[in-house]
Amino acid sequence: MKHQFENHKGFQNAFGQGRMTLGLAFPLEGYRKSVPEMDMETQIKRARLAEDYGFTALWARDIPLNDTVNFGDAGQMYDPWIFQSHIAAHTSEVALGMGSIITTFRHPLDIAKYAASLDRISGSRLLLGLATGDRPIEFDAYKVDQSVRAEIFRETLEVVRRLWREDEPRISTGRVDMWTGDMLPKPALRRIPTFVTGSSGQTHEWIAQNGDGWMTYPRARDMQDIFIRRWRSGSEIYKPFIQSLSLDLHEDPDHEPEHLHLGLRMGINHLKQHLQTLEDMGIDHVMIGTKFSRRPVDEVIQEIGEEIIKA
Repeated sequence: MKHQFENHKGFQNAFGQGRMTLGLAFPLEGYRKSVPEMDMETQIKRARLAEDYGFTALWARDIPLNDTVNFGDAGQMYDPWIFQSHIAAHTSEVALGMGSIITTFRHPLDIAKYAASLDRISGSRLLLGLATGDRPIEFDAYKVDQSVRAEIFRETLEVVRRLWREDEPRISTGRVDMWTGDMLPKPALRRIPTFVTGSSGQTHEWIAQNGDGWMTYPRARDMQDIFIRRWRSGSEIYKPFIQSLSLDLHEDPDHEPEHLHLGLRMGINHLKQHLQTLEDMGIDHVMIGTKFSRRPVDEVIQEIGEEIIKA
């Protein structure tokens, strides 16, 4: 099926394989509490290792404030734009994913400029996930009413695309009143692959029509089948369906699957079976999180790379 990002390096690397691909979510380490260690030398080493073993994307999250009580996960901690720019300088092929930028707390003019800058600097490797946010303490801190986040999301997507596509656009929305000037740089393709995360307050029909891909969470197979069918029926253009998966890869290759929060603990043989099931369902890319990993993540990257990606 045709798509509109044939010349975008990140999109082609992440989704142009003709089969389901695998990515990793930062931080590339296991940690029991809310805050990871995030030693930068280790993160860069593991990012390069993942690239060498054929993982097609590395994903960073946008978490403005750590909410230890309700969420217990600070993610990679660093601002995702600055962090992924650093990763871009130490890699060459792997796609750089945002999973995802919170539209509610960031102005669309800034999102457009940051995204275009990173896409240009990295050689068109940015995959831009957008989300509305779901941590109540952040809405309080930013003084934003949660009831307007779906509207802000739609506005943001419209504004950033116009800023990338048009020269000196005239834009009048709830947060933008632009009648002169321009946003520079423009992305090399005048567009960046932009993905909707979760529902973001939108209907399935709106997501299928407006998103370049859909990022969502693990579900029971019958329910995920329904979501994928709705997604596929909403567009004649190829748009990837992306699912996250928290993983604790057990040393015993035959260790039976155990449920984790949004994921599984299991051995490599069961992981192979699970990923094949996801591919058969029509999932295009799995974003693996290693927060619950009890093994060194270097070992996990190597084992998945040798036993699954390069096998």
